[in-house]
Amino acid sequence: QLQLVESGGGLVQPGGSLRLSCAASGVTLDHYAVGWFRQAPGKEREGVSCISHSGGSTSYAAAVNGRFTISRDNAKNTVYLQMNSLKPEDTAMYFCAAVWGMANLKSNFYDYWGKGTKVTVSS
Repeated sequence: QLQLVESGGGLVQPGGSLRLSCAASGVTLDHYAVGWFRQAPGKEREGVSCISHSGGSTSYAAAVNGRFTISRDNAKNTVYLQMNSLKPEDTAMYFCAAVWGMANLKSNFYDYWGKGTKVTVSS
């Protein structure tokens, strides 16, 4: 059974950076596409970024394009989300999810979810 654990969240000032990690256990991650999602208080969960199983294809939501970078290290069974130029509106709980299939930003396609890591952007 694939298990995912997110880490790297925290409090950061506007304009700052964080790198989130999504570590997998139970099975190897290299056959799974992985997505990052976020949910702010009172809002619906939204797709942030996703990466194909090989890492050769990535997608980003318009709100983060150019500021966030997704990557993966299959040897470490880990996917990363580098977040730069953070804004207060990036404040949310961030989740990673995995699916045996194509990468996409629709949460209902994903089968395995972590419990999330909290990101707060505030001065």
